[in-house]
Amino acid sequence: MAKKTKDMTVEEKLKALYQLQTTLSAIDEKKALRGELPLEVEDLEDEVAGLATRIEKITAEIEEFQKAVSQKRNDIELAKESVERYKQQLDTVRNNREYDTLTKEIEFQNLEIQLCEKKIKEAQVKVSERTQDRSRAQQAMEERKKDLESKRAELDEIMEETRAEEEQLREKADDIELRIEARLLQSFKRIRKNARNGLGVVYVQRDACGGCFNKIPPQRQLDIKMHKKIIVCEYCGRILVDPELAGVKLSAAGEDKPKKRRTIRKKSSETPEE
Repeated sequence: MAKKTKDMTVEEKLKALYQLQTTLSAIDEKKALRGELPLEVEDLEDEVAGLATRIEKITAEIEEFQKAVSQKRNDIELAKESVERYKQQLDTVRNNREYDTLTKEIEFQNLEIQLCEKKIKEAQVKVSERTQDRSRAQQAMEERKKDLESKRAELDEIMEETRAEEEQLREKADDIELRIEARLLQSFKRIRKNARNGLGVVYVQRDACGGCFNKIPPQRQLDIKMHKKIIVCEYCGRILVDPELAGVKLSAAGEDKPKKRRTIRKKSSETPEE
C-alpha cells in the first residue's frame, strides 16, 4: 500500500518526483524511437480521407451532369414531336395569321433543340473533365493508401517492440503518482510540459542546474542538499535535487584535481634543476 502523501518528508517527495521524472523520460525515449512516423501516418490518413471526399464530390457532380444530359435529350424529343405536330397543322391553316403563328412555334422549337444540343455538349465536356479528375484522384488515393499501409506496418513493428516495456513504465509512473500529493504533482506536470526536453526535475551538475546549466550559488546548493524544502531553479523553474538523492556518483567531478596536482609536481620538479 502506498504511503500517505501527507506523511512523506520533503526528501521522500523529492525522491518520488525524481523517480517519476526518470520513468517518464524512459517513456519519452520509447516514443522517440517512433520518430515522425505517428505524424506521417496521421497526415496520410487525413490525405486519404480528403481524396475520398473529393472523389465522392466529383462523382456527385458527374451524376448531376449526366442527369442534365438525360433531361435535355428528353426536351429535344418533346421539341421534335412539337415540330412535327406544327408542320402537320400547317397543311390545315386557314389564314396567314395561323400560318405565321405555327411557323414561329416551329422556329422556337428548333431553337430549343439547338440550345439543348449545346447544353448536352457542354455537359458531356464537363463529364469528361470531371471523370479525368476523378481518375487522377483515385490514382493518387491508391498511392497514398500504399504509403499509409507501409508506414502503419513500420509503426506497428516499432510499437510492438516497445509496447510491453512502455506499459510497464506507465504502470510504474501511475504507482509513483499515487504517492505524490496532487498539488505537487500538478506543478511538476506543468513544469515538465513547459520544459523543452521534458525534464521537470534535474540534479545539480558542476554547480549548475542540470536543465538550463545556469550557475547555482553555494548557499542555494547547500539548501538543496539539506532536503528541507523543494527548491526550483530561479532561471528555468525546474525542481532541483542534489546528485546523491538522484543516485548519481560525481566521479567525473573529482578527476580535475589529480590533473592539477600532477601539473604542479612537474613544475616543482623542474625548479630544483634550475
